[in-house]
Amino acid sequence: MLKSMRKEIKDRKDDLKKKVSSIYFGGGTPSILSILEINNFLKDIHRFYLVNPDAEITIECNPDDLTARTLLSYKKMGINRLSIGVQSFDDTDLKFMNRSHNSKEAIESVELAKEIGFKNITIDLIYGLPNQTLKDWQSNLEIMFDLGVQHFSAYSLTIEEKTALYHLIKSKKTTVLADEKIIKQFNLLQAKAEERGFIHYEISNFAKEGYFSKHNTAYWKANHYIGIGPSAHSYNGSSRRWNTYSNKKYISNITTNTIYFNQEHLSTEDQYNEYIFTSLRAIWGVDSNVIKERHGYEFEAHFLKEAEKWKIKECIISNSTIYTLTSKGKIIADSIASDLFIVSS
Repeated sequence: MLKSMRKEIKDRKDDLKKKVSSIYFGGGTPSILSILEINNFLKDIHRFYLVNPDAEITIECNPDDLTARTLLSYKKMGINRLSIGVQSFDDTDLKFMNRSHNSKEAIESVELAKEIGFKNITIDLIYGLPNQTLKDWQSNLEIMFDLGVQHFSAYSLTIEEKTALYHLIKSKKTTVLADEKIIKQFNLLQAKAEERGFIHYEISNFAKEGYFSKHNTAYWKANHYIGIGPSAHSYNGSSRRWNTYSNKKYISNITTNTIYFNQEHLSTEDQYNEYIFTSLRAIWGVDSNVIKERHGYEFEAHFLKEAEKWKIKECIISNSTIYTLTSKGKIIADSIASDLFIVSS
């Protein structure tokens, strides 16, 4: 597998015309790879691509994977940002989510990373868990704030079919949290983050000034990117491609130089819709001038007409040509975005 991924890195060296501003090891648990294996990927990227000297290099990791030796090795090879999958600082929550670490290990992993010298640390938290009270959620947030991280992502629990949680709910062994309770948790999240000096720069993401994720920001601003490995996605501005999810097929096709991905060319409507969806979620919002310049007056007129309804409902505010979500609007961001879309007939 690793050999095939390294070959893809080399084979696609001409796909990215600009300097690399971020490198992200994630979409799974890359911290299970050896130090040598991760370093080999970084060497290949620097060999075949032009990488900015100040590029953000992130690795996703679990709290129980992090030792002083591992962290020192990451730092030495140039990794400068850690994304630690904490999920919760409550042992009951962690047990419910079947996580292998406990709250003590989560706290110690962040403290150890800081001691080693990492100055850009982000963690993930989940709210809206069954039986999670507002007090429980506030306790989670306070522990995180006291750890002094520069960035965090907070996601509402989603229930996917064919998962253990889905079957627990279907069999009535547990119940989902009521929407009004989840909204209260989200509102508390926004208020406490602001109190602690965090900028709510995207629906699920919060950062101190200067610590917005370069990598995720590239997605939200529709910059070009390359994804390596099975199921990885890539985007070049006009088309999107995704690698086969099958490990066996990926390895076989990479080895034999045959097609290992699917590709979709984006229509004008698709590109408009993606701009709406990604930009509306972020602090920089949607610029009606950008819509006019990229797509023409008809698209701009459609957007302005539909956005006005949400302004009246106090879900969107505008400053000149920039349209952003209010706190009220952020709760139903996806519904608002889909209402602003243009659907091809």
